Amino acid sequence: MTSEDNDHSDHGGEAVNPSDETALEGLGNAAADVVDLEVAIEATAEAAELEIITVAADEEAELEGLKEIIDDEAVRRIEAATSEQEALEVLEEVAEADEAIEALEEIVAEEAAAAVVAIAEAATELEDAAEAEFEVLAEAVVAEAELEALKDVVEADAGEAIEAAGSEEEVLEVLEEVAEAEEAIEALEEIVAVDAAAEVLAIAEAVVEDEAVEIDATFDDDEDDEDDYVQSPYDRPGRWYVIHSYSGYENKVSSNLKNVVASRQMEDRVFEVVIPMEDVVEFKAGKKVTVQKKVFPGYLLVRCDLDDDTWGAIRNTPGVTGFVGPGTKPTPLSRREVESILQVKVEGVEAPAKRTRPRLEYEVDETVRVKEGPFADFSGQIAEINEDQLKLKVLVNIFGRETPVELEFSQVAKL
Repeated sequence: MTSEDNDHSDHGGEAVNPSDETALEGLGNAAADVVDLEVAIEATAEAAELEIITVAADEEAELEGLKEIIDDEAVRRIEAATSEQEALEVLEEVAEADEAIEALEEIVAEEAAAAVVAIAEAATELEDAAEAEFEVLAEAVVAEAELEALKDVVEADAGEAIEAAGSEEEVLEVLEEVAEAEEAIEALEEIVAVDAAAEVLAIAEAVVEDEAVEIDATFDDDEDDEDDYVQSPYDRPGRWYVIHSYSGYENKVSSNLKNVVASRQMEDRVFEVVIPMEDVVEFKAGKKVTVQKKVFPGYLLVRCDLDDDTWGAIRNTPGVTGFVGPGTKPTPLSRREVESILQVKVEGVEAPAKRTRPRLEYEVDETVRVKEGPFADFSGQIAEINEDQLKLKVLVNIFGRETPVELEFSQVAKL
């Protein structure tokens, strides 16, 4: 290596390469863009989560309002009860209605929680994509900086070669070589840029494809819903009101009301009478059966255009004891309440599985008698209930000690 080479090497080691500054600036800008994007994603996700939580809170407040209306109506009925048995029946109806409302509240909470989780997962996926894009860009910036450094080296070597050239022809050859080298470097820079852009585009397309799949699934669900159900009951003409009747006479009251509407030719103002039903799992004779039960015993839903005439016709129908609402002013149900209680099936299409709630024949801590087996005629207290296997764990007193015995539902009887 000549002295000039040493001087050039020393000078190159001390100087700051402009390409390094460009690389650092490019990396800094890319990192800043990623940080800004992640902040925007988090802010958007938080806003969406807050909206979901707010809507869920409003829906729960509406259900709590319905519960208060039912409780107020129950107090009025208990005060008007003529016997203790009648008051107990009112309390039992209220308990069942409260249980149904609590089930609806649980559905609202579960749906809100699932939506929040989905938003968090989507935000994480977007942030991961942004970081992956940054890594690709960072590698591209470093590669471009190295190519720029290589171009500087080529130009420096060319300068030295030109200074050492002995003829104009040698100078032209050096310039031609430099031009070819720079052309090759620029081609490499273009390849780096194209590859980086392709990788970034692939990352973005992957995210968009995932979102599209989720959207398609949502639309598929919506289409299935449209196929399986008619329009929301809330969007039909009129408003939905709750009327009270004597427990056990809901079907009779429904028939009476329909006859009154027909006889008074009010079909254009009183449109529909519904007794909300649900599937309930019960255990009878040791077997698990699903039966239909009234969601709100003693209550019916009526869809109508309420005015003085329709109010009077409904209120004076035999078996109707009044509308649900503060004072004498009936309160229409909200959209959420109507859609949670009512689902209208399209004929010929199989409906999705309904939510069922178990109603057990036995309860924990209840004392039962063993009917058969080695412990026949023994009595014991129920410690556990296995609904799926239809078995009980009963604490039987054997030689002065309580011993847990596993029995089938059919092997015990109530005392």
